Amino acid sequence: MIKKYIYGNPFPTEAVVKEIKVSEDKMPFFETDGRGRFTFNLAEHDIVYGLGEQIRGINKRGWQYVSWNYDNPNHHEDTRSLYGAHNFIIVSGKETFGAFFDCAGKIEFDIGYTQRSEMKITAAGNDLSVYIITGENEKDIVKQFRNIIGRSYVPPLWAFGYGQSRWGYRNEDDIREVAKQYKAAGIPIDSIYLDIDYMERYKDFTVDSERFPDLKKLADDMKTQGIHLVPIIDAGVKIEEGYDVYEEGVQHNYFCKNAEGEDFVGAVWPGRVHFPDFLQPEARKWFGRKYSVLTDMGIEGFWNDMNEPAIFYTEDRLADTCAEIEKLTSGNMGINEYFTFTGMVAGLNGNTGDYDKFYHNINGKMVKHSDVHNLYGMNMTRSAFEALQEICPEKRTLFFSRSSYIGAHRYGGIWQGDNKSWWSHILQSMQQLPALNMAGFLFTGSDTGGFGCDVTEDLMLRWLQYSLFTPLFRNHSADGTRRQELYRFDNVSAAAEMIKIRYSLIPYLYSEYLKAVLNDEMMFKPLAFDFSDDDMAKQVEDQLLLGNELMIAPVYKQNARGRYVYLPEEMMMVRMKSRNDFQTQILEKGHHYINSELDELVFFIRNKKAIPFDRTAESTENTDISQPELLGYPDSSYVMYSDNGISPKPEDSLKVTALH
Repeated sequence: MIKKYIYGNPFPTEAVVKEIKVSEDKMPFFETDGRGRFTFNLAEHDIVYGLGEQIRGINKRGWQYVSWNYDNPNHHEDTRSLYGAHNFIIVSGKETFGAFFDCAGKIEFDIGYTQRSEMKITAAGNDLSVYIITGENEKDIVKQFRNIIGRSYVPPLWAFGYGQSRWGYRNEDDIREVAKQYKAAGIPIDSIYLDIDYMERYKDFTVDSERFPDLKKLADDMKTQGIHLVPIIDAGVKIEEGYDVYEEGVQHNYFCKNAEGEDFVGAVWPGRVHFPDFLQPEARKWFGRKYSVLTDMGIEGFWNDMNEPAIFYTEDRLADTCAEIEKLTSGNMGINEYFTFTGMVAGLNGNTGDYDKFYHNINGKMVKHSDVHNLYGMNMTRSAFEALQEICPEKRTLFFSRSSYIGAHRYGGIWQGDNKSWWSHILQSMQQLPALNMAGFLFTGSDTGGFGCDVTEDLMLRWLQYSLFTPLFRNHSADGTRRQELYRFDNVSAAAEMIKIRYSLIPYLYSEYLKAVLNDEMMFKPLAFDFSDDDMAKQVEDQLLLGNELMIAPVYKQNARGRYVYLPEEMMMVRMKSRNDFQTQILEKGHHYINSELDELVFFIRNKKAIPFDRTAESTENTDISQPELLGYPDSSYVMYSDNGISPKPEDSLKVTALH
């Protein structure tokens, strides 16, 4: 059952697409003060699931989270905001229910942080809708919620292949060399990503003619090898006379405005930029159509970035900061002056005060950006998705974004942001998956190997052993860090075998993805969602159920040659060095120490179940999933979902096959 409550004058976020009648009775579970604060008393063993892309564990108790989309490359344990706002939680325990706080602006979740026994949720401005969902169990609550927010995005099948990316592929030769080396190493690959280097001075929908003289030919040549190019698109539009995107945006008032009604100026990669007003339908349509500049060159996938929106600085704040720094540095800087100095410089990037300085035109009314901040990235991805439905109506286009709000899951996926080459970030990514699935985000994954810092070979191998199970499987790193293409490591054969295993698992991963989409279910679940009466399962934070047949328990600690695993039921352990070199062993319910060397993948098949397991291939283009083998318990079966991997609606070509 779903009940809706309205407070103040909420902005229509369009997160919920089904009409829910506003309830006249008192909101259950929460006490509210009528000023945007909602309080719930937590029992000692209550678990709080959700909040999508946030730090810390699967159980969100014990910390304060702020839904405020933020360009934060440092995902530390004290972080309160990341790139997405996914305000859906499930309280599981003495009372079990779901709650969605539909709020376009800032909202804080104090989940036992100030007081362990109390959850306080505070919405700035008290303008929000709240949906309370009750049901048979956590999975039923998720299913009801997913049903009202709309179907999750389905990417083309090739997007389930392996992708190689790096900020720092500076020209066409770099791209061709990556493709050549992967082929020479015998490592399957489906995509190579183009970061900001391909643009002409970081201008959206341009290509640097010196470094990429013929992008169309490059894209065509890559496709003959089964490789798709996936360029980045950023939110900020460079201010430059003669640049068509800039001039058209100014001419038609498609950019966000400042308080004086002039086009707001911020700064990101190109320097001074304007931000398209993605909350304005005509601006969305205009910007989205610009993607045809690249689709005309054969591009079939994009990743949207910097769309919180990220702001490196505004000119007035920069001027004030420089003036203050000049004063500070004119004399002898003591400790207080030094910390003031470093704090002022760090405070330029993403300063929350800058989001109060610009406005959106909503049906002729000027709305302050900070009041609708969390909707910006979602509407950028919506802009691209809706336009490409018109430009390329016969096929799916790959889209994923950095910033998002619930509702963005209908238009594309998300990646989990600018992580680091840290062991802890394997675990952090894994713990985000169930909460993201709860909010509808199924096509997701982390930057394998880590974006920032320097990866090591053992970290990369362990990360591959986790990421090969996630729908989005991309190796991405930052300019200036150690190069981490797989063919550069000594044990290239082990890395190659992990990628080949991924391609053998695509029939299962893609099938479970389609089931999750079409049935409003989760692809990744905490153990407790299926084993609700098992107290130990409720405490497990580093293992996940994948679909209805698998459990994953990756190694995420440096120098570890294995790990402890809890089995909530009898399971079949699969120990795999390659597609054709594996062993299976039945393990009873309980605690086990599992050895796992660097060159082997270990995962678990649930009791009396089996999965489709195909031959490997150089790319998804060469993958035949019509007759996969079954891997698992004898005499078990599997119902496989498949389609042609292209049609915009999967049900148009859906095939359901019973495998025995």
